[in-house]
Amino acid sequence: MKKTLLAEFTAREGVHDEVARLIGDYALKVREEEGNLAFDVYTKTADPRAFWIFEVYRDEDAFQTHLKAPYGSPFNTALAPLIEEDASVLTFLDPVT
Repeated sequence: MKKTLLAEFTAREGVHDEVARLIGDYALKVREEEGNLAFDVYTKTADPRAFWIFEVYRDEDAFQTHLKAPYGSPFNTALAPLIEEDASVLTFLDPVT
């Protein structure tokens, strides 16, 4: 079964461009993962500092492999001081049909 989630965070005032660059570089690496099916980065139209990342992985194993990728921890460490939340807020999604 596919593993689908929405990751959300809000860039602090004045660092939107830095966060956008950081997530853009990270997205390129994640999209190369064999088990990644989607890693789409959005900002909220009404609040461009609010980032939403829609992620889909082939299955739970692919998601766990993603979590263990060597570039994940450095990304999260670099992101943490740039966002309002303590970390990305993850919402796991299930298909309706």
